[in-house]
Amino acid sequence: MMNDGPLSSQRPPDPAAIQLAKWMAPLMGPFLVLFLVPLVLYVAVLPVMPLMEPDEARYALIPQYMNQAGDYVTPHLKGGAYLEKPPLVYWATALFFKTFGENAFAARLFAGLCAWGCILLVYGMGGYFYDRKTGLYGAAVLSVSLLLFALGRINILDMPLTLFLCLAIWCGFRFCQSPGMADKKWLYGFYGSSALAFLTKGVIGVVFPPAVIVLWLLWSRRWRDILRMLSPVGILLFALPVGAWLLMVQRANPDFFWFFFIHEHFLRYTTKIHERVEPCWYYLPVLFLGITPWWAYLSQAFMGGRRREVKLFTGTDIRLFAVWIGFIFLFFSLSASKLASYIAPVILPLAVLMGRIFARYEDQGDDDAKGEEGKTASWFLAPAVLQSLALGGLMLAPLFVREYRELGPPGGSWLWLVIPAIVAAAILFIPEVLRQRAKTGWFASIYILFSLYLVSLLFPLSHYLTPGKSALDVARAIRVHVPADAVVYQYRSNMYGIDFYTGRKTPIVEDLGELKYGADRIDPQERERRFPTEDQFVRAVKKAASGAALWTGGKAEKEIWPPPTSGKATTVAPGGLSFAVTEGKGHMETLRRSFSEARIVWTNGKFYLLAIP
Repeated sequence: MMNDGPLSSQRPPDPAAIQLAKWMAPLMGPFLVLFLVPLVLYVAVLPVMPLMEPDEARYALIPQYMNQAGDYVTPHLKGGAYLEKPPLVYWATALFFKTFGENAFAARLFAGLCAWGCILLVYGMGGYFYDRKTGLYGAAVLSVSLLLFALGRINILDMPLTLFLCLAIWCGFRFCQSPGMADKKWLYGFYGSSALAFLTKGVIGVVFPPAVIVLWLLWSRRWRDILRMLSPVGILLFALPVGAWLLMVQRANPDFFWFFFIHEHFLRYTTKIHERVEPCWYYLPVLFLGITPWWAYLSQAFMGGRRREVKLFTGTDIRLFAVWIGFIFLFFSLSASKLASYIAPVILPLAVLMGRIFARYEDQGDDDAKGEEGKTASWFLAPAVLQSLALGGLMLAPLFVREYRELGPPGGSWLWLVIPAIVAAAILFIPEVLRQRAKTGWFASIYILFSLYLVSLLFPLSHYLTPGKSALDVARAIRVHVPADAVVYQYRSNMYGIDFYTGRKTPIVEDLGELKYGADRIDPQERERRFPTEDQFVRAVKKAASGAALWTGGKAEKEIWPPPTSGKATTVAPGGLSFAVTEGKGHMETLRRSFSEARIVWTNGKFYLLAIP
């Protein structure tokens, strides 16, 4: 019950708030939600951060080699076959490298475009089940959800996989819902998208879409329709591209089938072979954080629109989305190998459902979320308050972490840290002001402000993460300090970005890891050159140094590192210097036990570049 007092919700709307709401209302149109914001978030700001180690740099180095060698069948990494994943994303990235050059923008562009495709897919799903406004709100929810933003702008396989898996499931559902199940374009889309998902990350592409559709048909008591999903043309559409690549790569690599299907799929799922062990409840907090900022507003939106004449959901959508979310969530929760990115395909149906809740809430008002005096109940606002404090407090983290504190503010200005904090504070106040005083613009303000927050966050993130998570600083140091004909080893560390950014082929000493499969299958002499053991490394460096003489301006020098401040070029006589990059003081000191005269020519506190011996 509401009173008619001065605090009642019946008070006249604030003119200034109404004006602000009118300004923001058009922003929730298709142009902004489906084009402008995705263009900024998933295309324009892709180059802000350098490629991060190891995943982004790995998935950039593989297509770089494809273009150099002309081998688009067998992916190679550091000179050895890398058969953990199929090649579709590598092909797309190789094409973008040829078009836009070999840089972070081109490396991430396919992931960004796939994120954009997911936004458009959610728009279509919401419009099909409910209405155009729900589609727009669902697309807006997905656009700025933290998990999609993180995956949609980094060069890994999970965003393309998410698009193709979800597109396959949606095509299969639409075929089953077509009159008489006769609209074959949806059926062929189901098979074609499954093929793309397989060529992105393997068997999961042929498991998830059929499993979700079959389970949904069984729940809907349409088990007779399962066989109608079988199509000779569709099977051919799947088998031709998938089978052609499998046969070609197997012919080039005789043990490929065992490694790909048994080691990389069956053993990855059932054992701890990849050491990505997490508890069974791992994906609950991942999803919770992944739908930031929207989790903080769901309670007030749901309670505010729940007692209305129009039904919030229908049986068909709930059954499909429950199977979609439940099957994928359970599948990965039971897996012995877990990564946060695996759960991304469930974000799309969640975005549709949340879009429906938010759209209904703005249409119907929020009286049920108000107390007796017309004010919003305080416990409904508590999640939003906590979230805004956390988002703003994140900017204080560099002040308390030593390695970040030593870097100082990005660009020498605290403004880069203050801007996200100011936007976080605005997210706390502006939506609530609009809701209480203008009765509209609440959702649009959250959407726009969080978009600004995400963009502003990239610049300090790039500043603080680049020194420790990217090889860019090391690559720059190599260009400055290392002669073109010198060998650069990576000593007990492996940063793929060094090779990508410098164009050098750096041997890896005692840190094979995922490179072992390829290293074991190359010529022993070539393996010793590319992946030497500790003893082989020491022998190679001493042999190279045995005939070396260092000259500066024609005069021999005993110590020329670091280079003279005058910038006078140094040259290396036949035999040359060797250099080593390593991570951490421990590895640096271990290296010096073998080469006591090794000199540090550059360091950023985490990585070291040494001239040896």
